[in-house]
Amino acid sequence: MAEQRGGSVKNGAIKRAMGPREWAMLLALSVLWGGSFLFVGVAVKELPPLTLVTLRVSLAAVTLLAVLRIGGIALPREPRIWAALLVMSLLNNVVPFTLIAWGQSHIASGVASIFNATTPLFGVLVAHLWTSDEKATPSRLAGVVVGFAGVTVMMGGAALRTAGVDLLAQSAILIASLCYAVSGVFGRRFTAMGVAPLATAAGMLTLSSLLLLPVALVVDRPWTLPAPSAAAILSVAALALVSTALAYLLYFRILAVAGATNLMLVTFLIPISAIVLGASVLGERLEPKHFVGMALIGLGLAAIDGRLLAAMRRIVSGSRPASTGSG
Repeated sequence: MAEQRGGSVKNGAIKRAMGPREWAMLLALSVLWGGSFLFVGVAVKELPPLTLVTLRVSLAAVTLLAVLRIGGIALPREPRIWAALLVMSLLNNVVPFTLIAWGQSHIASGVASIFNATTPLFGVLVAHLWTSDEKATPSRLAGVVVGFAGVTVMMGGAALRTAGVDLLAQSAILIASLCYAVSGVFGRRFTAMGVAPLATAAGMLTLSSLLLLPVALVVDRPWTLPAPSAAAILSVAALALVSTALAYLLYFRILAVAGATNLMLVTFLIPISAIVLGASVLGERLEPKHFVGMALIGLGLAAIDGRLLAAMRRIVSGSRPASTGSG
């Protein structure tokens, strides 16, 4: 889930209960981010991961810079902000995008999306260790345990014993998810710095482009590669413009009107979008262990989110004849 974090929210504008419009935006975002696994799955068959990621961040950066110019939003100028953006570019773009692209060259897009849904599980642990105001509760820790049980089921005992390329690919996706979790905690500082969310995203993608371009030129020597097919070119364009640039715009819009807690619900929806797209377009089929693992990860995320448990408590409380609990 790649393309997240770093926004500021005005509490007065947040809707705790989402309406049809907010739900529609959330579903759209899940399709955009779920689609990124499809687009990577198509393009990585013809393009090396470094080249693919470089094209993705570069095209998205140009797009968001144009949006900033049209909107009259300026990029930050302070060196300390750019130093923080450099760290964010590594944690939120360069490392996870590359790991996911490489991982998807070996495992199905739907499987990759399920592993990527572990980001909030890592987020609970990272926030507990590195923040003073987001300590883990027992229910959240229980959710983390259940979620990682799902990861273990998906990886399977045989994969852990043989330690083949599939295990390395799955581990790469998990490391990418850990990077996203760390970036989520690190990115909180941009609100205090007074940086506009879209400026954060544009600056981060710009630095990611500058970091990746020379590496891709040296390692991949893209001018020596066979010309990609039309499908690969369209996938790269969609990945950059739709699943990155447009997704950022929609992400920050939802964050502003619905809040971070409601936005977390997209984590439940991304694997569904990715699996449906992977099955219908790429012909991918998941094994039973993947569905069991996804169910356990979903239960863990539900425990972390807390709303399902709270709703169940309200139902139980409301069924008692003499209940005096407050709503």
